[in-house]
Amino acid sequence: MRKLILFLLLLSLSLPALARDVQICGPVQVFFSPHGGCTEAVVSTIDQAKTTILVQAYSFTSRTIRDALMEAKGRGVHVQVIADRTDETSRDSVTQDLQAAGIEVVYDETHKIAHNKVMIVDGDTVITGSFNWTASAENANAENLIILHGQEVAQVYADRWEELRKICVER
Repeated sequence: MRKLILFLLLLSLSLPALARDVQICGPVQVFFSPHGGCTEAVVSTIDQAKTTILVQAYSFTSRTIRDALMEAKGRGVHVQVIADRTDETSRDSVTQDLQAAGIEVVYDETHKIAHNKVMIVDGDTVITGSFNWTASAENANAENLIILHGQEVAQVYADRWEELRKICVER
């Protein structure tokens, strides 16, 4: 029994932290689709950005969100995108438009599917949920979007974003 407990203790020390408790310091906003205002909430948050927007996207075809990110870049906001490998060759993907506008886009070729849908804005706001950055997600699919406020939760997401960025392919 002691050996089992010692083994489990050693095993737990060698595993990466899979969950972290964090404080959310502001309101939590929740949206649902179809037609629940998810895209509008994403764009509104992008429009309020002052310094940085870090994006993780699985399927990125929304021209509305693309345009908001490009406008943010034009205002001097530092925008970076991690996209799933399929976005590089998808004819509907907007990632090449973002690159043409001077936004850094890298592709996650390490994971079978880079299924994240995350935006970290100004180091204190996180947008996440099942909501893809697509018109279908807004108009046809049953999806959810949550906006969290707080530097601590944003830092956890930003740390993960940075970990993923290191393994991605730049084009």
